[in-house]
Amino acid sequence: MAQRLHLVFGGELISPEQNVFKDVSDIHIVGMFPDYASAFSAWKAEAQRTVDNAHMRYFIAHIHRLREEGRPSSLTEEMGA
Repeated sequence: MAQRLHLVFGGELISPEQNVFKDVSDIHIVGMFPDYASAFSAWKAEAQRTVDNAHMRYFIAHIHRLREEGRPSSLTEEMGA
């Protein structure tokens, strides 16, 4: 069975209307999770913890989508990047 890894991370944004971090070096890595349900639970906990700060946002990244073995490689992969 293939793993469906998800990364939960977040931080303070420059503006609530944009997904641009104020300080990339200050991004909070919550963790890597083996499935969407556990990632969603962690995301929800962090989002609720920081609900009073409109500039704070947390995200779930679908790490398993970065490389699916059955799909053709991307141009950057072919270039060795």
